[in-house]
This record gives sequence, structure tokens and C-alpha cells, in this order.
Amino acid sequence: MDEDHIGRRIAHLRKLRHLTQRGLADRAHISLGYVRAIEQGTRSASQSTLGTIARALSASVGDLLGQPYLVELQQDQLDGLIHPIREALDVYDLGADSAIEPRPLADLAAAGEEVCRSIRATDLRAAATELPALIEELTTTAHLTETARAWAALATAYRSAHDVATKLGFHDLASVALDRMAWAAERASNPALAGLRQYLRSLTYLRAGQYRTGRRLAELGQKTVLQADPGSERDAVQGQLHLGASVLAARDRDEASAAGHIEEARILARATGEVPRIHWMSFGPTNVDVHHASILIEQDRYARALDVARGIRVPEDWAASRAAHHRAEIARALLWTGRADQAFTQLLQARQLAPQQTRYSPMVRQTVAELVATRRAAPDSLANYAQWLGVR
Repeated sequence: MDEDHIGRRIAHLRKLRHLTQRGLADRAHISLGYVRAIEQGTRSASQSTLGTIARALSASVGDLLGQPYLVELQQDQLDGLIHPIREALDVYDLGADSAIEPRPLADLAAAGEEVCRSIRATDLRAAATELPALIEELTTTAHLTETARAWAALATAYRSAHDVATKLGFHDLASVALDRMAWAAERASNPALAGLRQYLRSLTYLRAGQYRTGRRLAELGQKTVLQADPGSERDAVQGQLHLGASVLAARDRDEASAAGHIEEARILARATGEVPRIHWMSFGPTNVDVHHASILIEQDRYARALDVARGIRVPEDWAASRAAHHRAEIARALLWTGRADQAFTQLLQARQLAPQQTRYSPMVRQTVAELVATRRAAPDSLANYAQWLGVR
């Protein structure tokens, strides 16, 4: 197990809060034995349990996961790309910058689409390198022209900043980017972008284990997006909100609501077909099936989840980021059903599809740590994978 594993971080924070293991168990409403096993690294903490423990310790889930993974970010020279994004987000309300000569709006919008494409291809370096100047140019353009198109392009750039920050583990910066996205979407008078922002915000609460709030945000997003003109854009955002709500409901142990949201998303997906590039959400029948498998995993119905996964045929042009995340989830289900070799195969495929995203995925790190812990002597391939991740 990683020398700096989740259990040790929990124990460290617990002691800082002057709590015994019994005190933490009582606050988190889990058993004392479970707390001990998690701290010792002999049992895995589910995502919902991590959220519960984080709230009990007045900490974030990112604190428990050890994010951001600064050593690996420094090795990949990605850490130096974050501060320029932070600075670009901070000048949102200063008006046009006279020192900036922005490109034509059509060129800026095209550059924004290319950043979105890079993120879905998990070329986070390219996206993070391009974003600061793009945001600054769009900020000046939006203030100078005050057109809906300019504000919408700026909102999309803010969304890309959120995506990069989330994938690299800078969740505070991701929250700032979402606030900026709301500010720009309001000026664009764009209900679809506003609804998308609520979807992304609900995922923030999903990661934090605050499922009730996340579900409320998804519901608000549904009301917001219904103000958009009828069409594929509205249907895709509405469907994605249903998918997010399904995972939130599954984590909240509300199986009926989770199944209901999946069915609503499926109905919308039949109408839209595969529309992966509408706001780059990868919405369509494939994403509905992937989320169906995901909520079954959340409900500990691993065999059924694997049955659903076997029937999924991922389109060739599907986003590598989404496909890799699905592989990582299936790896968890395979591990928990005793198929360690197959689980590792899925992780290898995830790395091949999206190396940067996989390297910074807490789910992948936890799965690899558990694979190593279950073997007295890890094979060289697994040991090399763990070393690549930074799991010692």
C-alpha cells in the first residue's frame, strides 16, 4: 500500500481534530472496525464513505485523496501551467484590457473548440498552455462587443478551465472557474450553458459526498435548461443532467430515482442519437449505457454492471477521456469480483487511451494500490504501473 495512503491521511486528520477512532466512527455513522481497517489500509473506502468521513473531519475529499499530486505534476511539468489559468480567471470583471489585441471572435471560438477537443483527447498540457491567453482575449472581446456569442465563448473557455483543474486535482480552482462560467452564461442569456454549469456544479457535490445538495442542483439545472429553445442542444444538456442525477441518487442509496433518471436520459438519447460534440458532453445512447453500468457499481451490483458493460460498443470517435474513465470504473467492478488480472487489463487500456488523465485519477490510484496490496509479490508490469502513478 502507498506509504501515504488514504488511511494514513484520515488518521492524521483525525488526530488533528482530537478524535479517537470511535469518535470518528460515531460522527461518520460507520462501524469502528471499518474505520480501523481503512486507516490500516486493509479495506477500501467507497466514494460515499470518503465523503462521509471528509465531512466528519471538516475536510475535503481531495484532502483525503492527497490531491493535487504535486510530485507527479512537477515531474510532468504541469504544475507551472496552473497559476496562469488562475490569473486569467481573476480579471473577469476588469473590463477590456487595452494591452491586448484579441483575435477575431470566430478565430477565438475555434480556438476554444480546439481546447475542448484537447481535453477530451486528454492532452491536458496543450489545453492548459492555450487557456490563459484564450481567456484573456475572450474577456477583452466580450467586454468590448458585449455580444451573446462572445459571452458564450468566454463561458465555454471558463468551463474548459474547470475541466483541466478538476482532472489535475485543483478543486478550489475548478470552483472558481464554475463561478466565472455562471457569470458569463448569464450575460450570454444562454440557458443551455447555465444548465450545463449546474450539471458540473452538481458533480462537485458528488465528489464531496454531499448528494442531497448535488441532487438539488441537478433539479435546478433541469428547470434552467428547459428555458432554451427546443432541439438537440436542450435535449443533450437535459439528458446529461439526468445522467448526473442518476449517479447522485445511486450514491444516496435511492435506487428508484437512479433508475428513473437513467430511463429519462435514455428517452432523450433516442431522440438525439450520438451527439458527442454538443458542449463536448459525449451525450447519446452509449453514455446512457455507461452511466447505467456506473450506477449498478455504486449499488454494489457488480455482476449486473459487468453484464451491461459487455454489451456496450463504444463509437470510434468517442472521447478518449470518457472511454478511459469507463475502463477505470469497470476495473473496480472486476477487482471487487475477484478478477484482478482482468481489472489490471482494463487499467492498461485506460492508460493507453488517456495517459495524463489516468495518471492523475484517484480512482485508478486506489485500484492499483488495492491490486498491489492483494498480492504478496506484484508482477513487474503492475509494479511499473504503480511506480508510474506514484503509488509506492
